[in-house]
Amino acid sequence: MSTPCPCGSGHTLADCCGPFLAGTSAPPTAEALMRSRYTAFTQGAVEYLRTTWHSSTRPHEIAADPAPTWIGLKILTTKAGGPEATEGWVEFVARYRIGRRSFRLHERSRFVREDGVWRYVDGVLDPLR
Repeated sequence: MSTPCPCGSGHTLADCCGPFLAGTSAPPTAEALMRSRYTAFTQGAVEYLRTTWHSSTRPHEIAADPAPTWIGLKILTTKAGGPEATEGWVEFVARYRIGRRSFRLHERSRFVREDGVWRYVDGVLDPLR
C-alpha cells in the first residue's frame, strides 16, 4: 500500500483512502468520502461503494464493471461537507478509458451524514456552473 492513492491526493493509498476501504476508519469530510469512492471504483471494491451509499438511494445490487480503467480524479469545487457539517456537495471530473476511448464523468454529488457517517446520496451529471 505504498503506491500512490488513486484519488490523486498525493498521499499513499495506505495514508489516504486505504483505511476507509479497509473499514478501519471513516472519511471525515464529504470530499474524503468522494475520493474514497473513486478509489473504490478503481479497486473494484463494490461492497465499500454499497455501504457508503445513503440508505434512501442505495441500489439493491451493485455489480463491478470490469470495462472501465479509471485514470484520474479532479475535484472542481466543494461546498460545506466539513468535519462538523451534516450535508455537503463535491463537484468533480473522473476520467476513465474503455478500450482505446477516453471518457469524462462530470458530476456534482450530494453527501449527508447518516448515523454520524458521511454517505453519498445522489448526483447531477454535467452540472451547470
